[in-house]
Amino acid sequence: MSRPTGHPGYSETLPGLEESADVARQLVRVALAAWQLEDLTDTGVLLVTELVANAVKHTNSRHIRVVVSRPSEAWVRIGVSDRSRTMPEIRKSNGDSLPTGGRGLVLVDALADRWGTDLRWWGKHVWGELEIKELEGS
Repeated sequence: MSRPTGHPGYSETLPGLEESADVARQLVRVALAAWQLEDLTDTGVLLVTELVANAVKHTNSRHIRVVVSRPSEAWVRIGVSDRSRTMPEIRKSNGDSLPTGGRGLVLVDALADRWGTDLRWWGKHVWGELEIKELEGS
C-alpha cells in the first residue's frame, strides 16, 4: 500500500496479553530508528505500553494489533486495535489522586500531542500521535 509520506508503516498482531507490551515497545523502537526519530523513543515506548495495557485490561480481545505509522511528515501515530467496540473514557479524579487503576488514558493524554479512537465494525483503534518537532534533514 502506498503511504502519503513514502514511509513504511510497522504493525504486528499480538496476543491480548500484558507480555505483548515488550514486543510492542520493540516495534516502536525499530520504526523510530528507521525514521531517524530516536528522540521520540522514550515517549513512544511509554505511549504504546499504556495503549497495550488498556487494550489488554479493558477488552476480552484474544489478539491486539499494534500499528506505528507516519500519517504525515510532521506526525508519528502509535495505535492499538482490539475487538471491543466500547469506547475508552478518561477517568476524572475525585480528589488528590486517581486510584491505582484508571490512569492509562490520563497518561496517554499527557504523553501524546493528540490522541483519539476510531470505531470500526470489528472493534476500535485507539491511537496517540507525537509531533515531530524538527523535520528530517533540517
